[in-house]
Amino acid sequence: MKLGIYITLFLSCFSLIVSAQISAITETGDAVVLYTDGTWTYVDGEALDAKEIPTNKKKFEKDKASTFLLKSNKVDLGFYLDPKKWTFTKAKSNEEAEYELQLKDADLYGMIITEKFEMPLETLRNLALENGRSVAPDLKIMTEEYRMVNGLKVLFLQMNGSTQGIKFSYFGYYFSSELGTVQFITYTSQNLLSTYEKDCEKLLSGLVPLKD
Repeated sequence: MKLGIYITLFLSCFSLIVSAQISAITETGDAVVLYTDGTWTYVDGEALDAKEIPTNKKKFEKDKASTFLLKSNKVDLGFYLDPKKWTFTKAKSNEEAEYELQLKDADLYGMIITEKFEMPLETLRNLALENGRSVAPDLKIMTEEYRMVNGLKVLFLQMNGSTQGIKFSYFGYYFSSELGTVQFITYTSQNLLSTYEKDCEKLLSGLVPLKD
């Protein structure tokens, strides 16, 4: 199975719908999450920690080469991309997503998941982390910060995890307001992230509102 297909199947868990799970406290006071398949993981505090998330002072703007506007059919948001570098299709592997993307002739992939409702960014962060750990218990946030992207406040997350021995990196923007909620995701294997990081940044910085 191609790496991109495998990781895309994994990322189907990154929907906004919370997977069936139960939070519990052990006799020793440890917080755990119980899943329907009988497995469980410790809650290490990362998902529920109220620590302050830093804000990047840099303003992120659409790249000049990103000339094609991919519009959402569900929310009032669009995604500028470079049509010479990126291909896109309506999502097939994740029913919660609108679009799937791929950097041409490369092992870098993208996904756009949209919902009409609004939620706090912190809640969106925790849902993504908890749902991801249902498949990759070692999923961990490596970097997180707020960014201003074309006038929108987004949460940037870079997470690493593994499943079936495959190590992947997940590099994405989260946004939610009255315009709707978006998870704008790029992903590749951990050893390739440094190669594709600039391409990820340029694609993600194409997130724009479709109305003021």
